[in-house]
Amino acid sequence: MVNVEIYTTRTCPFCIRAKALLASKNIEYTEIDVQADPRVKTQMIKRSQGARSVPQIFIGNEHIGGCDELFALESKNALDVMLA
Repeated sequence: MVNVEIYTTRTCPFCIRAKALLASKNIEYTEIDVQADPRVKTQMIKRSQGARSVPQIFIGNEHIGGCDELFALESKNALDVMLA
C-alpha cells in the first residue's frame, strides 16, 4: 500500500474529518502535527507549493490537497485507485 501523510493540528475540524475518512477505510497514515514544531509547517508549505491551511494530504509523493479534495476523490471512487 502507498504511503499516506497528513499534516494536521489537533483541533482542526477538517483534519478530524479527513482522518476519520482514512480510518473508516482502514488506511494507515502518518500524522504530522504542524503545531508541535514551526519548522514542520514551513516544510508543509514548501511540499504543498504554498498551501498554508491544514490538513494537507500526500498520497505517495503526490500532494492531493486538503479535506475537500480527499472527499472529492472518495466520491469519484478515485481514492481507492490512488491507494492501490
